[in-house]
Amino acid sequence: MLPSQEKVWYPFIGPFDPCPPIRMKTYSTPPQLYIQFQPMNLPQFSPMEALKLGTLWPMLYSPYDSKC
Repeated sequence: MLPSQEKVWYPFIGPFDPCPPIRMKTYSTPPQLYIQFQPMNLPQFSPMEALKLGTLWPMLYSPYDSKC
């Protein structure tokens, strides 16, 4: 199982910052950062599903969630 792709960062908030602070920022990391090499016999999406999702292997799929 891969670690969560969504990470949280709590930036430093100075006492004299002129703008309202953003207390928590999030960012995503791609799944290939956690895979050292591609194992043999990985499960695969169907060809149509792979074209729609952008990858053949479910292990490398990274969804994009719009924050808007």
